[in-house]
Amino acid sequence: MFRNPLFFIACALLSLSLSAQGLSPQEKAIVKSIEQNHEAALKFLERTVNINSGTLNKAGVKAVSALYNEALSEMGFATQWIEMPEAMERAGHLFASRKGAKGKKILLIGHLDTVFEEDSPFQKYTVINDSTATGPGINDMKGGNAIIVYALKALYENGLLENTQITVALTGDEESTGKPLSISRRDLIAAAKESDIALGFETSSGFEYAVVARRGSSGWQLKTTGKRAHSSGIFSENTGAGAIFEASRILHEFYSRLSDVNYLTFNAGAIMGGTNLDLENPSKGTVFGKSNVVPQTAFVSGGLRCISAQQQDSVRAVMKEIVSKNLPQTTAEITFTDSYPSMPPTKGNTALLDLLNEVSKDLNQCEVMAYDPGKRGAADISFVASYVDGLDGLGAMGSYAHTPKETIDLNTFKALTERTAILLYRLLQDE
Repeated sequence: MFRNPLFFIACALLSLSLSAQGLSPQEKAIVKSIEQNHEAALKFLERTVNINSGTLNKAGVKAVSALYNEALSEMGFATQWIEMPEAMERAGHLFASRKGAKGKKILLIGHLDTVFEEDSPFQKYTVINDSTATGPGINDMKGGNAIIVYALKALYENGLLENTQITVALTGDEESTGKPLSISRRDLIAAAKESDIALGFETSSGFEYAVVARRGSSGWQLKTTGKRAHSSGIFSENTGAGAIFEASRILHEFYSRLSDVNYLTFNAGAIMGGTNLDLENPSKGTVFGKSNVVPQTAFVSGGLRCISAQQQDSVRAVMKEIVSKNLPQTTAEITFTDSYPSMPPTKGNTALLDLLNEVSKDLNQCEVMAYDPGKRGAADISFVASYVDGLDGLGAMGSYAHTPKETIDLNTFKALTERTAILLYRLLQDE
């Protein structure tokens, strides 16, 4: 996500934070440390990007975790590699923690994996110009991870991590979560239960935004059956409508009744139907059907995104009601699979946004507003949203995440690190 250069001038992003009137002497020292470490931070980012850590590349995920392990250990964090069971086909997670009693107990969330596997041609960090670099996961979310590390480093160099409780959770499977979730997100949830606040460093939605709410995601699978018969009798009392018309009726009613619900989206991603259906998985199957035979089976798989658990329950109830009202000689069944929970907007999240906004203004940066949750996908912070107040979207800015054009905006990287460090400092001073 790029902006006109005048935007950045207006926001005073070119190191003007050093002269910010709203910063205490201690905070100015933190900002100075970030300034001095900026080139090292970019070199660290480059090293992490140049290690392939596609979700299924377990060795690569472990290898990139070693760089974070080293950096966090040097700052006095106790680190732990949490291996996932072999059957889950995921590497595991890196957790690092300090124990103390000063200020808020903070959970910082990032992830080690990217969508780019070992066979991807997109593998290396490349500087395009003085404002842009490209590389796999550079924005989502190795840029955010680097912000975590170098914000903490600035606090550490100024002796400000002593007697604080901070947990850094870097999951190894955010892009494709290991199943069951009860295992793959067990340790993240446990860390949240011991924290007061969670901050997520998924890619930024813009320099003037942070995320106070995210929609959850789940799946749904629809199966319909009809009476196999010669097509000359379709719609008759004896033959009925067939499986495909029943599936079509249901999809049309989903659209008619639910398409304008605020913050709700639902998608039918795959549909198969005919005389015979051999389903390999919800996304793939083999179908045989003829135009003169009423189809006896159909299958639809889709996704559902909701702003809260309450909205999800309500929407699922409507979908079930629609499915139950069958066309003649047909049956239908819908099932749901849970994935990411929602991160609903709360007063606590809004209070954190207000604090971040104060920090940004004191740094002579811009006002920070809540980003539209309808424009963001699910993320790991959603798993802990029911236990702690939180903010997300605090990571690096860039464009084209999940594509071979993925970039990071180098102009804002240092400023976002400063913003994070001062936010952490103020939270750690809050008794």
